[in-house]
Amino acid sequence: MNTIDSITLEVSDLPGAEAFYSRAFDLGDRLRLSRSDAATSGFRGYTLSLIVRQPADARLVLDDAIAAGATVLKPAAKSLWGFGGTVQAPDGAVWNIATPSKKDAVPPSRTIENFVLLLGADDVKASKAFYVERGIRVGKSFGSYVDFEMPEASIGLGLYKRAALAKSAGVDAAGSGSHRIVIGGGLGEVTDPDGFAWAQTA
Repeated sequence: MNTIDSITLEVSDLPGAEAFYSRAFDLGDRLRLSRSDAATSGFRGYTLSLIVRQPADARLVLDDAIAAGATVLKPAAKSLWGFGGTVQAPDGAVWNIATPSKKDAVPPSRTIENFVLLLGADDVKASKAFYVERGIRVGKSFGSYVDFEMPEASIGLGLYKRAALAKSAGVDAAGSGSHRIVIGGGLGEVTDPDGFAWAQTA
């Protein structure tokens, strides 16, 4: 029941967003687009992560996104956790392309192994409680970070202190207005403590 089946991004330029995402990531039905002129500015309080197998895969996906029109926020580089980079799509969504691996083992591939939504929380404890009360189990939790235990077929879900999430993405934490994202899953029509809206899916 408590899965995320899709992410809907609300965009001002629907044809442009469709062209960008089909070229950059091609996530099929897991990523949906809807036209919206809802007021929004600055950081929208979330990041979307695509986890790949190795650094060469991350470079390939990042290069495709940049060629399609994304802006580089953090160039691809090794880190304590592996390898990756961050870009911002023309619609404003922030995407992190990463791998826990620091070495290449096979020829490059565009295969996405995991798709993860990381929500910026003003009060991580309160947001964590909101999801736990609705049956989503915690996988890992330490300090200002929570990683929820999601079924294998689901899009992953995590929480991070909003300011820390913005810093990790390479953007200013300031932002206001609509998040311009709807989470499609099994929680029903609910809105979490940070204003992120869920919509019921089959």
